[in-house]
Amino acid sequence: MNSLVNKEKEAKKRVLGHLHPITLMQRDSARIFRNLGFAIADGPEIETEFYNFDALNIPQWHPARDMWDTFWLKPLSAKRLLRTHTSPVQIRYMQSHKDDFPIAMVTPGKVYRHEATDATHEAQFYQLEGLMVGKGVSLAHFKGILEAFFKEFFGTPVSIRLRPSYFPFVEPGVEADVTCVKCEGTGCTVCKNTGWIELMGAGMVHPKTLEAGGINPREYSGFAFGMGLDRLGVIKYGIPDVRLLYQGDLRLVNQF
Repeated sequence: MNSLVNKEKEAKKRVLGHLHPITLMQRDSARIFRNLGFAIADGPEIETEFYNFDALNIPQWHPARDMWDTFWLKPLSAKRLLRTHTSPVQIRYMQSHKDDFPIAMVTPGKVYRHEATDATHEAQFYQLEGLMVGKGVSLAHFKGILEAFFKEFFGTPVSIRLRPSYFPFVEPGVEADVTCVKCEGTGCTVCKNTGWIELMGAGMVHPKTLEAGGINPREYSGFAFGMGLDRLGVIKYGIPDVRLLYQGDLRLVNQF
């Protein structure tokens, strides 16, 4: 009898495991976008040159290729690489859903870039990219969806600011800022006293990108966006160094 009681006490002392903060952010963001009517899509981490560059309006001669420090895989003649963004999933999704309008999808996943690491950069990190295509889709729709997403994700209403920018696969391109969730726009160290935090690049899908996805750009329009899940976690959870997310330190994981 005493042996049985001791075993029950031992079982009660066992501590359940913890989900990694990146897993939590992936699940949370997927849940929010699913509730907004978006499908969740996935794709290969080893990609072809066509899907990673060519289909995204970045041909071999395009200087924009220098924006991505790519891990090419041997043999180089095969033109295969570790994807530098999750945008190839958007092309694959359009090709397989080109008759299912409106198209609305997000794709969270790991990406790779050959660059130096510091407190805000890693050679591997997680992105969350999204796409909506249909008749009459505009940046106004994009802004409204962003406001709904960030309100739910951060637990507080935010304002969205769009600034002109350049990305080969969208035209026009924008950078999207949100009011700082720490100081509510009054200025702090997190937002460098500007009241705004830059969170993503976005824009209206370039006609050539729509064509690569098998969609007629004269009939349909769409927006696309991409953000770093790591950066969202740094802001939401107050993590001072993005590299902490990849060091396997249980002191970090056990807080979640």
